[in-house]
Amino acid sequence: MMLAMRVWHYELSSPYGPMWAALSEQGRLKQLSFGGLDPKATMPLPPKGHQETFKFLQRQLDSYFAGTLQTFTIPLDPSGTPFQMQVWEQILAIPFGKTISYHDLANRIGNENASQAVGTAVGANPIAILIPCHRVVGTDGSLRGYAWGLEIKESLLILEGALGGLGL
Repeated sequence: MMLAMRVWHYELSSPYGPMWAALSEQGRLKQLSFGGLDPKATMPLPPKGHQETFKFLQRQLDSYFAGTLQTFTIPLDPSGTPFQMQVWEQILAIPFGKTISYHDLANRIGNENASQAVGTAVGANPIAILIPCHRVVGTDGSLRGYAWGLEIKESLLILEGALGGLGL
């Protein structure tokens, strides 16, 4: 019998409204999403060590949104298929302030014909900002979807200096 892993949830703030984060029992970030606390999050208050991790994550996000942080140090633990994990690993390699196309990302994983599958994996990213899927754009540089809305994607790219503004 497989035991369910406990996940601790916490609501954070951002310039775009509330976000919610989830930590594994080991204190690794499983999810970070815009939109506030997941309504299924019914766990009691996280243990003190996890509370400190959530506070540290909030400080890092505040610094990122203020334009003073480019690299996060929270340990990550996303759940996904092997293909998704491969795509997310490549997304983690995209430097702050840079973008890459879905096609180039497909080339990086060794399958130039997988742009659509890469797009699906990018859209399934469970950890906003820290796995910077907002840095993935169309071949022509256009913004192509973002799980949390194109306005947020554009704002994050402008914050990072990767975009001059597209007038969305």
